[in-house]
Amino acid sequence: MVRVSILDLVPVVLNETPREALRKSLELAQQAERFGYTRYWVAEHHNMTGIASAATSVVIGYLAGGTSTIRVGSGGIMLPNHSPLVIAEQFGTLESLYPGRIDLGVGRAPGTDHRAIRALRRDPGRADTFPEDVLELQAFLAPAKSGQAVRAVPGAGTEVPIWILGSSTFGAELAAALGLPYAFASHFAPDALSSALEIYRGKFKPSKQLDHPYAMAGVNVVAAETDDEARRLFTTVQQSFTNLVRGAPGKLQAPIDNIDDYWTPLEQHQAASMLKYAIVGSRETVGKGLEDFVALTNADELMIVTSIYDHDARIRSYEIIAEVAGSKD
Repeated sequence: MVRVSILDLVPVVLNETPREALRKSLELAQQAERFGYTRYWVAEHHNMTGIASAATSVVIGYLAGGTSTIRVGSGGIMLPNHSPLVIAEQFGTLESLYPGRIDLGVGRAPGTDHRAIRALRRDPGRADTFPEDVLELQAFLAPAKSGQAVRAVPGAGTEVPIWILGSSTFGAELAAALGLPYAFASHFAPDALSSALEIYRGKFKPSKQLDHPYAMAGVNVVAAETDDEARRLFTTVQQSFTNLVRGAPGKLQAPIDNIDDYWTPLEQHQAASMLKYAIVGSRETVGKGLEDFVALTNADELMIVTSIYDHDARIRSYEIIAEVAGSKD
């Protein structure tokens, strides 16, 4: 089995605050390190009451400070929301504090709604300059050149590994052209998965950072002692995706006995489309599902997403996944 890592949206559950969510994420990161996961990423989202990772660089520092070996990073920083210099300084600082453990995944989506875009003072047109922003970010993280007028301090010379994130073929084209590792968001946007990976591998050009293609694919996984238990836990994820379809995202809701009482047939179709590759079940079911997904994608690494309501059940799910993936020491 390939490497497995974790994408944590730092979910806030009903009747709790971001403070509890952040504390739980630190505990999960510590357990993930013990289970043998390769990396632990958090993502930039704004104006979402159910996600506590908006200040992504700050959260990464918190998680890295509470762990010792696992790589910690962004999955991702929405680069058009920021100046490349500021991100280089933030991640250069993180790399200086936690050397050899920081990843910088970047994407071009806003990670929020139109009202929050205005509040961020973000120009929607900045997405069009994403390739140039990535190059500028690389330059700020590279060793400073003689006479360079503007330097990232800390940042220059740290060469924090950059990943390109995407949910379409655009990111695949860019990652291939720049010779960077590529992570595809098949955990919520699965339609272009195969074509994006084919483009990335077919057009990849070696770079200083990477001499061969390296692709990671996101996948929702819920593991439990039995298939029935896992399916019930998974209703939290199904409710969350239904709420996205309704345009009303919120905090994580408790599992329910019958998901068909919650969604309409159309909502079921739309949510199920986004959850196309979700793997839900017992140890045996999850093991087979992971093997099939790796065979389908030929991914070098899987980024596991498990946003379920009960914290202990979530940790146990990740433990089972690590065991069946062969990541546990």
